[in-house]
Amino acid sequence: MVQALVKLSEDANRVLSIVKAKHGLRTKSEAIELVTRAYAEELLEPELRPEYVEKLERIEGERAIRVRGFAKRYGLR
Repeated sequence: MVQALVKLSEDANRVLSIVKAKHGLRTKSEAIELVTRAYAEELLEPELRPEYVEKLERIEGERAIRVRGFAKRYGLR
């Protein structure tokens, strides 16, 4: 576990206090951990497995199938 001394603005401190209270956490360190995990899940791109990348490349090379009235049927136009 890494320890760090962190300077926070009043707003950031308030947000961490709210997160801490809302999720029933004991420390602000746990609140920071929760917020960073949420950020990572939401904004960072996950690394794709090599076999999935190969499958995508194979699918991209396939010929598309036309479906008549697809857009109209699903309200896309």
